[in-house]
Amino acid sequence: MSDGSEVRDLLVEIRDNQRLALERQEEQLAIAREQVERSRTQVQESIQLQRQAAARVARISLVVIPLVLVCLVLIVYLVVRYL
Repeated sequence: MSDGSEVRDLLVEIRDNQRLALERQEEQLAIAREQVERSRTQVQESIQLQRQAAARVARISLVVIPLVLVCLVLIVYLVVRYL
């Protein structure tokens, strides 16, 4: 009879360990889901910031490029005039 109770005790222990392992897996899955969601949020914020930066560069270049061209024309004018 002791063999039967030992087997039963072992089966109960195995079952309990499997339940504990499943609980831990569920916890890890929840943590992984939170990390994925956090990562998605950060990627979206990064994309938004990159779009804002690209728009700023485009606006600034509309002003800076003509100013640089005017400066170059003036420099060429001064070089030609005094040579």
